[in-house]
Amino acid sequence: NPYILAILLFGLGLGTTITFASSHWLLAWMGLEMNTLAIIPLMTQHHHPRAVEATTKYFLTQATAAATLLFASVTNAWLTGQWEIQQITHPLPSTMITLALALKIGLAPLHAWLPEVLQGLDLTTGLILSTWQKLAPFALILQLQPSNSTLLIILGLTSTLIGGWGGLNQTQLRKILAYSSIAHLGWMILVLQFSPSITLLTLLTYFIMTFSTFLVFKLNKSTNINTLAMSWTKAPALTALTPLILLSLGGLPPLTGFMPKWLILQELTKQGLAPTATLAALSALLSLYFYLRLSYAMTLTISPNNLTGSTPWRLPST
Repeated sequence: NPYILAILLFGLGLGTTITFASSHWLLAWMGLEMNTLAIIPLMTQHHHPRAVEATTKYFLTQATAAATLLFASVTNAWLTGQWEIQQITHPLPSTMITLALALKIGLAPLHAWLPEVLQGLDLTTGLILSTWQKLAPFALILQLQPSNSTLLIILGLTSTLIGGWGGLNQTQLRKILAYSSIAHLGWMILVLQFSPSITLLTLLTYFIMTFSTFLVFKLNKSTNINTLAMSWTKAPALTALTPLILLSLGGLPPLTGFMPKWLILQELTKQGLAPTATLAALSALLSLYFYLRLSYAMTLTISPNNLTGSTPWRLPST
């Protein structure tokens, strides 16, 4: 129903906007809760057991994170006597809030729910989950980042490494995109405390490239690598361009996706974190491998069960 869809999308937008505009922890928490409640009906619109399972996992994870966030902000109010978002001074609530927000956006090692949930959704809802749903928690992390630098670097490094390793043995596109999301968020979190502007640039380029990738997969109706190999019969021109998007997502030098990674590595080196930068750069190679695999499947192979003679433009029109 278009009315219900409009209301849900409005709720989704409103939740994020409330979190953006809030300076009080209760209001920020309320925005996050609205966000979660608005996307749940969108996730279960296909009444399939897999979608219901994914929605249940998502709901439990987000509820846990929201409860932890509320508990931490109450603890902070109890210890310091104020509810301001930017005045988190005590290390205990600060650490708890960072971990709760990391669970909300799926940073490793709190990432295990994300590939499972994304795999159970259709590509449109998966796109919302991979992009829009990251905004509100990210805005909060951005506001309290100076207080817990070591924790952020640990979360960032584990995310880039797990995002790289996890995608290697996957054949399902949505799971690959989930691990790609974890790795990109890791890069953003690494540089967050040194240069928030680079983080926002990375977030923007990630959004644009992820949006393009999801739309291509949706157009081809592809959910795994095998169906991707058939896509050249459906849209040859698009199939020729998609590897550019995928390799850009992986951060291959002449393409757009390389720019934020280069700036992040430069900033980390300036801050004297050369080992961290080296590890992050090596983990990008892992991600690049599975993007190359997807590009190869799309452009260089003709699927064995598809003879050239049966391509759509050679079939007689009936």
